[in-house]
Amino acid sequence: YFNFLVDRVTPEYLRTQYPLDHWELAFRKGLEDLLERHPGEIVVARVDRKHWETLPPAARQRLRRGAGRSADYELTNAFDPSRPDLAFNSVGRRFYHNTLVAVRPLDSTRMTPAAVAAYQELYRQAIAGEPISRGDYAVYLDDQRLTFVRENCPADSRDAWLGVKVFPPNPETYPDFRGNRPYVAYGNYGVQLGDTCLAVLQLPDYAQGDLILIQRNAGFPGQDEELYSLSRPGWRERIAAARRASDRPAPPDSFAVFLDQDSNRNRLLYAKSDCSQAEYETPVTLHIYPETLADLPFYLWLGGFENQDFYLPDYGGRPGGECLAVFLLPDYPIREIRTGQSDRWSEVLYFPADPEPLRQAYAALSVVPPDLRAAFDLYWQDGQLTYIRESCVAADTAAGFFLHIVPVDVADLPPERQAAGFANADFAFARYGGSFDGKCLAAVALPDYPIKEMRTGQYVPGQGDLWSVTIGVP
Repeated sequence: YFNFLVDRVTPEYLRTQYPLDHWELAFRKGLEDLLERHPGEIVVARVDRKHWETLPPAARQRLRRGAGRSADYELTNAFDPSRPDLAFNSVGRRFYHNTLVAVRPLDSTRMTPAAVAAYQELYRQAIAGEPISRGDYAVYLDDQRLTFVRENCPADSRDAWLGVKVFPPNPETYPDFRGNRPYVAYGNYGVQLGDTCLAVLQLPDYAQGDLILIQRNAGFPGQDEELYSLSRPGWRERIAAARRASDRPAPPDSFAVFLDQDSNRNRLLYAKSDCSQAEYETPVTLHIYPETLADLPFYLWLGGFENQDFYLPDYGGRPGGECLAVFLLPDYPIREIRTGQSDRWSEVLYFPADPEPLRQAYAALSVVPPDLRAAFDLYWQDGQLTYIRESCVAADTAAGFFLHIVPVDVADLPPERQAAGFANADFAFARYGGSFDGKCLAAVALPDYPIKEMRTGQYVPGQGDLWSVTIGVP
């Protein structure tokens, strides 16, 4: 109202771009309209006490507040084009999020004959095809329209909430995308047509990606979910490819965590088969360390990371007992990620280095012989130790690297390291380098005090060294 930058010239711009009844002031008018139409008792969903108390005492005696399919009507100001059932009200038009108030019947006994006929036609179109999912409700997909159908629908199933989470390949290009969650959700309660329960969700034409189809009881004691992909490769294909490329099997009791760089924005994929409800509901810790502290708010500089802890249900689902989640990462350059679940498991991921600087470093060093040859060619100059392997696969860098630096004067070490006599600079290869053109290169900065010797190699905890060398520094 006070923003002079808002377009006040384009016809219908304000009406189509802004919610008109954020505070639900029109709900009283909707309730009065219902009471005029129906002389008996009415059960209405989504009516807060603030709306109910504005009515006269006689009206309050006839109107009861209910939930889900136990209600006769639903009042809402949050309709959108993904809800085709809204077109079948007596008003005869599709409602959008900026509707002042819409009164939607939840049962065929309250619908107009035209609305019942429209639903019956959608039902006939749906069952002519093959369902993409068979649960309590069979789910049909036809030209971006999802139809949930349950034949011989018992009374206790009419309270089911039916919906879908759509995970687009590139969220930034998805018009309905909001916030940091990686999906757009559409949902609805079904309507009762005789012995059949039916719910219809019309996905936008641009909707692509993975779908989690949701069937949930009104009391929310549990839910049934299935995964379906509108595009290939879907989640499972991408996770399988990441497993093959990583050569890093996850322990059986932990999640597999992979970096997905196939979209406009980096994402983390979380996956676990045979995932219990307790594992699904345990919060996930996620600490993101940027390449440059300036990318963080100044009050986070001391810790050096951004805390993005989250709950799996908010970022994925549990289709078929398999936990799957997607987390959209910040767009600033990231150095490493640490994630896990309390005492259950933990994982550290290092982001792949830009291959071009690695190529340039290799070109500068490959023209001279290495200072020492081992499993990796070793060069030390300009204050850093460089590891190069000409023919390199993921398994060659999977094991940890150790680097022990012995100073000429032990007093140059921090007090806690002086008894050991060396500085411990053990590292993960991906932390300081990466692969390019079938080669691997990593460079570790050396301390600026005089060095007597260095011992380096690779090791596997509990198994010992894979290889090791001692480098005498003249």
